[in-house]
Order: sequence, then structure tokens, then C-alpha cells
Amino acid sequence: MKTLLFVSLLFLTTGLFAQTAGSINVYKDPRIDILLKKQAETNDLSTRNTSKRRTARGYRLLVVSSNNRGEALAARTKILTNFPELKAYMWYQSPYYKVKAGNFTSRNEAEAYQKRMSSMFPGNIFIMNDTVEVKPEEADEQE
Repeated sequence: MKTLLFVSLLFLTTGLFAQTAGSINVYKDPRIDILLKKQAETNDLSTRNTSKRRTARGYRLLVVSSNNRGEALAARTKILTNFPELKAYMWYQSPYYKVKAGNFTSRNEAEAYQKRMSSMFPGNIFIMNDTVEVKPEEADEQE
């Protein structure tokens, strides 16, 4: 009786661990290919445009420095909505989220935007020295 039980368990366990040949079906959404193609085009464009981007010493406006991410995102959205000509930069520098705006080559230009933005954002907006992006034409004029 014991041997019969042992043999039947042996067959059952080898059946569980036996490898069987099978196939795997992969179902992929065709929209993934479209997204991958768009991302590849974006990457290609950004690598081509790096030679056109130049940097120089300039100014940016520090609009928000807060430990509340939602407040920083709201400020960035408000800048992009009300001042589409400005670039908004947001980053996390522990423990604060900071939002800066603009690529100003002159302090006078930064001060003009500072006055325009002061009514929209409570608190102070500071003019900060920074390395800013300039268009090739502007960089050639400075040299």
C-alpha cells in the first residue's frame, strides 16, 4: 500500500514539474507604435536643435518657492497661460518646489515682467541672476 501511494505521488509530482512546449501570444495596442514614432521624432528634433540653442548670463524671475507641489504647478500653469512668450521652469530642491520664469538678457526687461506678474502672484517675485537660453540671433548681437 505504501509503495502504491509513493508511486502515485511520484507520477503526480513529475507531472506538475514537467515542461511542456507551448506558445505565448502577445497582444499589443497599435497606438503604442504611433507613440514610439512620435517620441523618436521628438528626440531627433531636440538633438538637431541643440546646436541652435545658446546660453548667456541673464536673469529669471523666481515666482514661487514652496514645499507645496500643487501650488508650484498652479503657478507654472498660470505663467504658461498668461505669459505664453515666457518659458516656465519648475524643479524640486529639497524641501522646496521652485518655479522660475523667463530668459531675460537685460535687467530692465525682467523688471517689466516682475511688475506685470506681481498682481497675479501673492508674495514677492525676485529677479535672479541665471544662465539663460538665448536665440542665435540675440547671441550674435551680444558678441
